[in-house]
Amino acid sequence: MRQGFRRMATIVRKEWLHIIRDPRTLALVIVFPVMMLVLLGYAVANDVEDIPLAVADLSKTDASRLLVDKLTVSGFFMVTHSAQSEDQILEMLDAGTIKAGLYIPEGFGREVTTGGTGVVQFYIDGSNPTIAQTAQLAVETVSQSTSQEILVQRLERSGAGMTIHLPVDARVRYLYNPNLRKMNFLIPGLVAVILQVQTLLLTAFAIVREREQGTLEQLIVTPVRSWELMLGKILPYILVAFINVAMTVAVGAIWFGVEIAGSIALLAALSLIFLLGSLGLGVLISNVSRTQMQAMYMASFIMMPSFLLAGLLYPRENMPWVAYYAGYLLPVTYFLEIVRGIILKGAGFFTLWNWIWPMAVFSVVVFFASVFMFRKRL
Repeated sequence: MRQGFRRMATIVRKEWLHIIRDPRTLALVIVFPVMMLVLLGYAVANDVEDIPLAVADLSKTDASRLLVDKLTVSGFFMVTHSAQSEDQILEMLDAGTIKAGLYIPEGFGREVTTGGTGVVQFYIDGSNPTIAQTAQLAVETVSQSTSQEILVQRLERSGAGMTIHLPVDARVRYLYNPNLRKMNFLIPGLVAVILQVQTLLLTAFAIVREREQGTLEQLIVTPVRSWELMLGKILPYILVAFINVAMTVAVGAIWFGVEIAGSIALLAALSLIFLLGSLGLGVLISNVSRTQMQAMYMASFIMMPSFLLAGLLYPRENMPWVAYYAGYLLPVTYFLEIVRGIILKGAGFFTLWNWIWPMAVFSVVVFFASVFMFRKRL
């Protein structure tokens, strides 16, 4: 029995030495659970607050300002843009810069002050059912509260003999996803995240596997340049990823009923830009890793934030500001907006430009970083 414990202790000592002699992997293993806890604590929030709102107040009266003030004070909305017309609100909703828009016509204040009913139009981006349902409930509550306050003022001025009816009529209209189907929101997001995960996993092991197997020595003695090697490793995976794009979009349309409202050619072209960056990022991970275990953990450090901070499952608008702005460091955040914009909204190139150019810059930078980090040596 004593000899058995000694042999086991020897094995334990041997394994412990293996762990502490690889500080990079040890650090990744220790940091990963902490990162998961922080991300889940920040990202998984149930309350929807500060929904980006654009207001087109053509009335510019006390009644219209009261309605806008009550919307902002409620905490559910944050006025981020001012519009001059209904068309401007719709353009901003198409671009994804706002999630809701309030159009107050010029005669609203006159109707309210003369005892009539002022009608306002409230637009909600229905592509995210969670935000849309919260926005609708908030609008109805705020409009009723505003109506009650205006009614009290009328009663104080006119007495009890006046006709009672609600002075504010907020008419809500859902855009892009009028039935608030969650699949319409989830499927386009899954297309983006699945591509992110697959490309990282396919390429993260590309160079490190050859280094561990010793085949990298054969590449060192060849005249292949760094950029040629990087591009040569990426191109086959781009073909595989494009096949997966076509398959996932087709399954989403045929099986789940999520039809593409925009240009398929534009979706393919922008998918190519995203795939170049994602595959380049996988090769970059493979360049800086020494073992496949390190490559796996480093890929996980990118994949998990992509699930939680990019807006796949949880609205980014109700995340703390640290998590919200951290999402802008992930290319999948921009690609999610692009995919949802094309599939659900039918948005065009110029409408999506604010999401396209950061993703394109990331792809170019990551590819050249992969070339720079690679060295044709062991």
